[in-house]
Amino acid sequence: MGLSWQQGPLSAGAIGHFLTAEPLPERLPFAERLRRRMRVRFNGTWIADSEDVVLLHEPGRYPVAYFPRAEVDDKALVATDRVTHHRDLGDTAWFAVRAGERTAERAAWEFTAPPEYAAEFQDRVAFAWRAMDAFYEEDERILGHAADPYHRIDIRDTSRSLEVRLGDTVVARSEHPVVLYESGFAPRWYVPRADIDEGLLRPVEGRTFCPYKGLCDYYDIGDARRAAWSYPDAYQQVGRIGDMVSFEPDQIEVRLDGKHLAPEPGQKVVPHGIDRGLDIDEVGSR
Repeated sequence: MGLSWQQGPLSAGAIGHFLTAEPLPERLPFAERLRRRMRVRFNGTWIADSEDVVLLHEPGRYPVAYFPRAEVDDKALVATDRVTHHRDLGDTAWFAVRAGERTAERAAWEFTAPPEYAAEFQDRVAFAWRAMDAFYEEDERILGHAADPYHRIDIRDTSRSLEVRLGDTVVARSEHPVVLYESGFAPRWYVPRADIDEGLLRPVEGRTFCPYKGLCDYYDIGDARRAAWSYPDAYQQVGRIGDMVSFEPDQIEVRLDGKHLAPEPGQKVVPHGIDRGLDIDEVGSR
């Protein structure tokens, strides 16, 4: 989650509310300076490189990075006849992106006459994430979407008791799980494999990717589909949950200190898309 995505405070599904006498507008886009050097690569060529990127947060969307036209390779932008209208920021002109012999259609855009309250978007260009080869902060590839400064993960040890059951069968019982707090989401409880009857976990095909945690494996338990998951090679920043297992309380019975956990606001996670050309080994090496 970030500022405007999933259950963020500026999203349509926010789990909190602003304490104001008057209701806020239905949509409240938010712009801010990224304050990081960001680069875009396409067909082996750096086509944008800037320390003056502006992030646009829109309800229900990942943040999008806008680069000054002066810091984009002008030869890479090929004007088209396509013009659309953004409900908040006005007419939007679209470009193909070209480098060498390769062209990506409808891969970049700019607001041609943003309103006065959004003047910082004048003469700025954004690139479609999946149409480009990669985005970087300095020399490190950024996966999934522009880094959201409002996304945070904290992991805490706990002495609380966690038990997972499928009917009368105990799947897991632990006196030392760890809890992962991720911005806007309900807490997730992770259990060491030594506290799990692993014979009950049936691996399933299909993995998902989290820009903050890495590649995720899933397990069926009895008739409960994808009732558990694990990040076997979690990124270093969240390495404490590496190869531990978490259980989905709307798929299987999970009890914390004897209390039955139930889905709550912020529990549902919207699946993340995959970057075009993303290599599994590259994801795992992060």
